[in-house]
Amino acid sequence: MNPVVWNGIGVMSGTSLDGIDLAWCRFEQSGDKWTYRILDATTFPYSPEFRQRLAEATELSALAYVQLNVDLGKLFARHINQWIGQRPRPDFIASHGHTVFHQPQHGLTTQIGSGAVIAAQTGIRTVCDFRTTDVALGGQGAPLVPIGDELLFGQYDACLNLGGFSNISYRCDEQRVAFDVSPCNMALNFLANRQGMSYDPDGKIAQSGQLIPHLLEQLNQLDYYKLPAPKSLGKEWFDEMFLPLLQPFLAADDLPNCLRTVVEHIAMQVSAAVPMRAGQMLVTGGGAHNRFLIHRLSEKSPLQVIIPDCLTIDYKEALVFAFLGLLRLQGNNNCLKSVTGSMSDNCGGAVYLPAKTFQK
Repeated sequence: MNPVVWNGIGVMSGTSLDGIDLAWCRFEQSGDKWTYRILDATTFPYSPEFRQRLAEATELSALAYVQLNVDLGKLFARHINQWIGQRPRPDFIASHGHTVFHQPQHGLTTQIGSGAVIAAQTGIRTVCDFRTTDVALGGQGAPLVPIGDELLFGQYDACLNLGGFSNISYRCDEQRVAFDVSPCNMALNFLANRQGMSYDPDGKIAQSGQLIPHLLEQLNQLDYYKLPAPKSLGKEWFDEMFLPLLQPFLAADDLPNCLRTVVEHIAMQVSAAVPMRAGQMLVTGGGAHNRFLIHRLSEKSPLQVIIPDCLTIDYKEALVFAFLGLLRLQGNNNCLKSVTGSMSDNCGGAVYLPAKTFQK
């Protein structure tokens, strides 16, 4: 059977507000086997002004919120057009968008960055809004990456992503299990920001600190960690439940100790989340560059920590969202009920076609 080849661009904007990740991906399908290659990838940092707009999105009026949705779509499209340049156009764009509200317990989740605007301004069909179908079916709408872990990275016993939140997926009883584990870069970057830094390079500030035992105990006792999967985290939970525990330790002298304690907390929660006692765990996301965090994970985890090449570390999520977009265009399920708790596996995503598609 000759392989079928697709080229698509995955677009990702994470909760850490670092910028817009773009990954140009090539997928080949031969029967039920998939292979992939990241042909090119880049990140466009947000301007301080746009980062501030995104950070304050939950406080906007309805009109300002809708305007931000359109403006972010325009920003995505502008960077995509700039990046593509004179190269041949890809078959599709798949955009995760930027999550503002994620409250599946109330039946809602929102990701901004208008797919209609992206399709109109790039001339490329665009898939977006991947989470709402699953939430409508009673699921968490998250995490979505595990189907990519299953079909593209199935050689690993577990896949851990260290983004704004840490999340993990693995196979158990012949099905994929996945869930958000704990805050990660959202907490670490928040603390680094208090020292005038965008992040803690290599975890050096954290490494210089000392554990705060009573803070570590309070963090580990948060009710979320006692909940069974499926479960997911959002910025609202971080602001309301996690951040207040850090507040007493935000004086400059305490920040290294607070960072050290949060790193330990992340390592402990990831270790507790892994049911198997041997095997390999692929670790990706921005936190994979934090050497001290990886050291503590390696010390705590029963699995061998595998750090891949830099393209996979930084762009795995964009790669997988490109893959989710491809599955949507094929009409195949791209969301697993075993992961989200939905009533059924489902095929999520809204498809926007550029105007030229309708010209005769």
